[in-house]
Amino acid sequence: MWEEHLVVLLIRLGVVAALASILVRSDAIKRMLLREQRTLTQRLVLSAGFASIFGTGVAIRVVTRGYAAVDLGLEGSLLAGLLGGYVTGLVSGVLISLPAAFGGGEYLALPLLAGVGALGGLLRDCAPDPEEIWRFSPGFDLSIYHFFRRRQGRYRAAFQIIFLGAVVGAEFLRLNLGHLFPRLLFSLNPGWPDPHPMNLAGGYVTALFTVMLPLKIWNNTRNEKKLEEQNRLLMQARLDALSKQINPHFLFNTLNSVSSLIRTNPAQARAVVYKLSNIMRRLLRKHDTFNSLGEEMEFINDYLSIEMVRFGEKLRFEKDIDPATVDRLVPSMLLQPLVENSIRHGLSSKVEGGMIRLRSSIRDGRLRLLVEDDGVGIPEARLATLLEEGIGLGNVNERLKVLFGGDYRIRIDSQPGHGTRIELELPEVHTTAPPAA
Repeated sequence: MWEEHLVVLLIRLGVVAALASILVRSDAIKRMLLREQRTLTQRLVLSAGFASIFGTGVAIRVVTRGYAAVDLGLEGSLLAGLLGGYVTGLVSGVLISLPAAFGGGEYLALPLLAGVGALGGLLRDCAPDPEEIWRFSPGFDLSIYHFFRRRQGRYRAAFQIIFLGAVVGAEFLRLNLGHLFPRLLFSLNPGWPDPHPMNLAGGYVTALFTVMLPLKIWNNTRNEKKLEEQNRLLMQARLDALSKQINPHFLFNTLNSVSSLIRTNPAQARAVVYKLSNIMRRLLRKHDTFNSLGEEMEFINDYLSIEMVRFGEKLRFEKDIDPATVDRLVPSMLLQPLVENSIRHGLSSKVEGGMIRLRSSIRDGRLRLLVEDDGVGIPEARLATLLEEGIGLGNVNERLKVLFGGDYRIRIDSQPGHGTRIELELPEVHTTAPPAA
């Protein structure tokens, strides 16, 4: 009955959606889908992926002599050509047809599927834009409308019409060859010799949707990946912008120190310039978002050696670094703005100078960093807006927000006349790549 035939066609739609979802779960195939240009090796890898999925459906149909709905060899061959070009389509068509040709004696399957795969490569080359492949839709009437009503989109509309005609033509060829040579080629018999019109129409409509559904599923994955990449680039751009705020700021303040020393102590000025050149060389060499805490401490030591030349015995530094934290990754240039703030706002105006203490520890798997001074402190009215102000602490807070979202903490305690204490609590970072915010 024609109703049974239509049920099989509906099952095919469910099967192709499932196969497309399975195929896109492979990270290798997912990367392949995102590429427009591929090497020969990458094309063969893509062919193997298509053949393993769609060829399995053909093998199941041949072995069981049933489950006709799982045989999507023609659609898989066409899709392989569309996405990978001639080589991918041709190789996929050959591999997908092997179970039918050598397991079921359907020898016409090999040239038909190989030819359909090559047809997919031809369509790919004819596309005015690679994105047009992903925009394929069975809406024939809309393509005709765009062709006649929009001059600028005629090439695109013409391609969509050609694409649609190619799918219908491939299905027409399979149905008629399958009718003429039933033992040499498999096709879903629509009820020959007198097929019901609904069977014929359903076969062609199903062919269109079995090509469109995988394209839509894979295009969603492509769009998600593109969005992730755009977010990553946006985050990196924000981090770069924030880092570019810190480096000139640090350089400007250091050069001010040099200018004041040139008149009073030229020898010290030369020493500061020498140490500054070492720091700048390291800054120009390092472009990582994260550094180990040990590397950050080396930078702090160089920075403080410059400041100690300027302040002399008035500036003292004490550190208590847990050895277990030395290899932990922290955002680059994280501590320098905090130490600089302690010197500029906490100790520089204090006649007798003071002490800066820096400690690190691990508690509950999280890194804790403490920067403390015994300077003049911060008025309580200013504490509430401290994280939103200035290049120093505000910059640090913004960078941590970009890198960790809400998974970090900054605690600021200060008492006028007694000093300021800033504690950072950071999650563990396993790679040098910035984590998702």
